[in-house]
Amino acid sequence: MKILGVDPGIHGALVIAAINDGAALQLVDVLDVPVIGTGAKERVNTMLVRNWLVGHNPDHALIERAGSMPKQGVASTFKYARAVGSLETVIACLDIPYSLIEPTVWKKFHHLRGGDKEAARQRALQLFPNACTWFARKMDHQRAEAALIALTPIPGVLPKAALVETATTESIE
Repeated sequence: MKILGVDPGIHGALVIAAINDGAALQLVDVLDVPVIGTGAKERVNTMLVRNWLVGHNPDHALIERAGSMPKQGVASTFKYARAVGSLETVIACLDIPYSLIEPTVWKKFHHLRGGDKEAARQRALQLFPNACTWFARKMDHQRAEAALIALTPIPGVLPKAALVETATTESIE
């Protein structure tokens, strides 16, 4: 089963993870959200996202539920919401079933606290040691978060949730 994990936003990322019976978790591909324009006119390049998704044909998408941040300005909130809406629309138009997942849910599952981006990157490195080039830099935290989102079991969606839990337990030991 191929799962798409989405850390939404103008500087987010998309990850395709494969979860197969009896096999190790596999990170198939990573895409930083492609943008066109600059500054206030920056927006998601939806055609590049579409083409990437068509090439991977995921079975389901898990998208982090978006919300405004405290003390975030109106312009940046609008820019963020526009990016999130663009990503959700591309996924929906490709008939990819998707679920919105609360940040607290996937972070709790992966034993992460608060907004520590580095902890998410380190966790992704534990789960995908062969994919270290995708998480090599501290600024790759959005890729790591998308990967962790993809591996969060959702009842009725990810029938291989036991494999995810096993991988989580083994990687800690």
